[in-house]
Amino acid sequence: MNDRYDTGDAGYGAAPYELVGYDEHGQPVYRQIPAQQAPQHEQPYDPYGRQGYGYDPYATGGGQQQSPAYDPYDTGQQPAAAPGYDPYGAGNPYDPYGTGSHPTAAPYDPYGQTAPDGRRQPRGAEQTAYIPQQAGPGDRARHPGGHEGDHAGPEEPVGPAGPGDPGDPGDGDRDYRTEQFAFVEDPDGDSEDVIDWLKFTENRTERREEARRRARARVLALVVVLALVAVGGIGWLWYAGKLPGLSSSGSGTGAGSTPVSAQKRDVIVVHLHNTGKGGTSTALLVDNTTTKQGTTVLLPNSLAVSGDDGTATTLAKSVDDDGASGTRDQLDTVLGTDIQGSWRLDTPYLQNLVDLVGNIDLDTNADVPDPSAKKKGTAPLVHQGKAQTLSGKMAVAYATYRAPGEAQNAQLERFGQVMQGVLRKLSSDPSAATTTVQTLAQILDPPLTDKDLGTFLARLADLAKGGDYRTALLPVQPDGTLTARTSDSVVKDILGGTAKSPDAGSAVRVSVQNATGVKDDTEKARVVLLNGGFTFLEGGTAAGTQTASKVLYADAAGKANAAEVAKTLGLPASAVAKGTVSSGADVSVVLGGDYKPSAS
Repeated sequence: MNDRYDTGDAGYGAAPYELVGYDEHGQPVYRQIPAQQAPQHEQPYDPYGRQGYGYDPYATGGGQQQSPAYDPYDTGQQPAAAPGYDPYGAGNPYDPYGTGSHPTAAPYDPYGQTAPDGRRQPRGAEQTAYIPQQAGPGDRARHPGGHEGDHAGPEEPVGPAGPGDPGDPGDGDRDYRTEQFAFVEDPDGDSEDVIDWLKFTENRTERREEARRRARARVLALVVVLALVAVGGIGWLWYAGKLPGLSSSGSGTGAGSTPVSAQKRDVIVVHLHNTGKGGTSTALLVDNTTTKQGTTVLLPNSLAVSGDDGTATTLAKSVDDDGASGTRDQLDTVLGTDIQGSWRLDTPYLQNLVDLVGNIDLDTNADVPDPSAKKKGTAPLVHQGKAQTLSGKMAVAYATYRAPGEAQNAQLERFGQVMQGVLRKLSSDPSAATTTVQTLAQILDPPLTDKDLGTFLARLADLAKGGDYRTALLPVQPDGTLTARTSDSVVKDILGGTAKSPDAGSAVRVSVQNATGVKDDTEKARVVLLNGGFTFLEGGTAAGTQTASKVLYADAAGKANAAEVAKTLGLPASAVAKGTVSSGADVSVVLGGDYKPSAS
């Protein structure tokens, strides 16, 4: 549709303009028509009616010549004369306020809702731009405010309106309703957002509650596990007999309520023979397989045992006279044990054993001189101190050392230290331990074999490395017998046996104390007394020397026995006197300077 207007000089220039359409805001868009193309039958556009048009903005009817009515849509229907401008629509076809209507023109319908027959037309859900319809003669595009010639602003889309609705442009004043706006027809997502938020809040609350339930379940499971571990640990300690107050008890040690007499033990006796100076040292190696506890029980040489003929003798004499087999049987009788084998360990083999395991570490309690040193004042071979590393030679010297005036038990305890040090360095593997024993190339007393000894030592080595190994000294009376106290602490608890010392009246028990200043005199006196049928008791070494020897008895019944002892030792009869006798002995002897071993 091409509408041409002659704007005259109303601000648009002298040339006419042509309406080419509307922009996005519903405002008309014009273009200028060259002068030579302007149609001849059109009159220049005069918005103020100064060139003969009937436009009178003040309706004065100023006597000017009436011109044809302005037709912006170029319908071709031009009446003979256009009526004067009536701003209130009293009889003018242009009726901005709807107070009257042209008899032939359709009502002004800016939204294109009214059909030519007067009925409303349906429109789309949304209207994004104002599109004017073909208007009848005399209709003018106008601003919603009713001012002609103003450029209309952007139209807001409205919803459909029925006849008689206030929103109908044909009614009086325009009444905008909420349903006329496009956003009313848009889907309302607020309710869904609220529902989603409620679901999110509910889900988050449920997740928190679930997390709390899982945390409580984990804590409960952890408490249960810790309780089970604690109960299991206490049960194991109780089974192993390691709970405080339950070990070394009279009713039972070790696994649960197993009585000590019913616990299984493997026992081997070891005799250390000093090939250089003479003498022996004896110990029992005990493996309690029930309590998983290892022990070295040191046996003093003065321990009274029963000889082959039934007479009482000492452990030292039994080892020398009866050998390993006879001594093993005598120990079983006295201690009530079951010894599986005897291991004779001469000092050269002990030296080789220490060298094979790679030296040992001990806390030594004395400086030990070098036995091979020929001069006095030579530096000691073994120094006193903690964590001393000893080679084979040093270990032998320390195990056999007995300082002047010391009892035999002091030397015996050093021997026990060396044995435990060897076990800590020995392999816990039975095959490796057996190889070490075989490397010694020593001949074992039957029925002990290399494999039996290697397997046994490997088990003890494992206990020694784990801290389940100890050393205990069997305390005996001066006469070599055992008391109830010693039976409970060692014989019953460790060995699981019952002490059976020989009868006291089987032989005269003689206690010998050395006051000659010569260490070997005690051993020589022991041999002489044992050969004479007496029971020898170790009396130790006196603090000083004496010139004359003494043979003492307690009462008149013991005078004859004292005289016989003096005669056996080669002492004069004047040495026999009544006096204080050592506990457990029938006769006490103090060797003085007049004692001559060669004469006995």
